[in-house]
Amino acid sequence: MRRTVIAGNWKMNMTPAQTKAFIAELAPMVAGMDKCDIVLCVPYVDIATAVEAAKGTNIKIGAENVHFAESGAYTGEISAKMLCEIGTEYVVIGHSERRQYFGETDATVNLRTKAALAAGLKVILCLGEVKDERLNGITDEVVAMQTKLDLLGVSAEEMKNVIIAYEPVWAIGTGLTATPDQADETCGVIRRTLAELYGIELAESTTIQYGGSMNDGNAAELLAKVNVDGGLIGGASLKTDKFTAIIKAANS
Repeated sequence: MRRTVIAGNWKMNMTPAQTKAFIAELAPMVAGMDKCDIVLCVPYVDIATAVEAAKGTNIKIGAENVHFAESGAYTGEISAKMLCEIGTEYVVIGHSERRQYFGETDATVNLRTKAALAAGLKVILCLGEVKDERLNGITDEVVAMQTKLDLLGVSAEEMKNVIIAYEPVWAIGTGLTATPDQADETCGVIRRTLAELYGIELAESTTIQYGGSMNDGNAAELLAKVNVDGGLIGGASLKTDKFTAIIKAANS
């Protein structure tokens, strides 16, 4: 009913030459693994190289962010049209690091999401609670409100091109991981919120990834949960063997 999606988020890693070598090594390792979609979201300078290297494989290429304007005086930013023209298919929006370090808010995440969808990109929309919110027992309220704000004005038809990645922010880059039950529970909260916004059928068909330090050691247990439909993978996506192991878990 829902498509499993394993997406690597490279962050600020890999040069174009390293990207070409990585995909050449990864492609034969994941060939024929068709029970999930495989996506690499790479730095802007790597996208054209990645698109070319991934031709003829089952690997799709995404960007790590996009601006909400079509063009203009936004030094250093990249538009959705620019991404589309070089063959980008997916884009990560609202990652916790963008929110923490670069001032992203639910309002700007919403603008970026709508711009990306209007251009024909598939969006991996990130949301999740910080440690204090988890400890104070307001995780459900936080992720429900983020879901509503980030998707404000997004139509049911556009939701066909939206994947949600649940990121417990306290688990990003800390070595901590939400338990499989915690991940399942919070992904379930997001799904129930989608049902409120769009109806049960759409909620049940929306892919919700877990984005909190999924790796080759915990992927199988996390992916076994009913509300976890894949992963947005950080560090483990930079190693072909570890990334392949996660993809194998999604294909088992």
